[in-house]
Amino acid sequence: MFDTNDEKSIRKGLSRGESWLLSSLAEKRKDIFSLNDVILELNCPYENAKVIANRLVKKKWIIPLGRGKYLLVPLSAGVEGKYTEHEFVIASKLVSPYYIGYWSALNYYGFTEQTPFTVFIATTKRLRSRKILDIEYRFVSLIKRKFFGFTGIAVANSTVNISDKEKTIADSLDHPEYCGGISEVAKCLWNARDEISPGKLVDVALKMGNTSILKRFGYLSEILEIRLSEDIASRITSSLGRGFSPLDPMAGKRGKYSTKWNLLVNVTIESLLEWRGGY
Repeated sequence: MFDTNDEKSIRKGLSRGESWLLSSLAEKRKDIFSLNDVILELNCPYENAKVIANRLVKKKWIIPLGRGKYLLVPLSAGVEGKYTEHEFVIASKLVSPYYIGYWSALNYYGFTEQTPFTVFIATTKRLRSRKILDIEYRFVSLIKRKFFGFTGIAVANSTVNISDKEKTIADSLDHPEYCGGISEVAKCLWNARDEISPGKLVDVALKMGNTSILKRFGYLSEILEIRLSEDIASRITSSLGRGFSPLDPMAGKRGKYSTKWNLLVNVTIESLLEWRGGY
């Protein structure tokens, strides 16, 4: 039995109209819906739909996701309404266009055993991070030139966009700070070595227009002893451009310069490969 004194944790009863709305949304499998759906289902004005949605939030029958979007809490969640949708599905409803990327994609492909508590979402828009059901959703704003290289995957009866394997590694080399740092990226590159095409990775990096990706890829491949064909190595070295990029953009500006890769090696090999444990 539940404590009848703890009314704040219990879902409240529904009016006839609210019950019909939730039943209709559930029947149409709209687990995540918008205020426009409420307007269409009830044939009511926007302000009325907003009042109804706010009332259902207070009664713990729906969960706000932000910007007029909500998560439907099914009966199976019990009287306390403890329920969650898969975080990738929620992410797919928060912004458009989008794709799941960076550390989240690295984990999905098994390139890292680390499970990030943040879902990283690449988009062309600028949005603040938000927390939904104790999970943080972080939006990484990309220029249109870099927004490509994703595919659809099936997640909980939905289709979700996620960066493909080569784009995931390229994005990680572009922004190690969204992937646990350069050491974590090095580990992921090693784990992905037999599952990615170096040639496609170079193509992706060139399309993204950031030579730092190629510099880090070339240097890390050398340190990790990942063999690159002469053709691939030549394509990389001929596309490095001038100037030195930091190996770790989050570290300081002190270190050794690699003229081969036009790279400021600002982290030690020991810290870079610490995941190997006595490399």
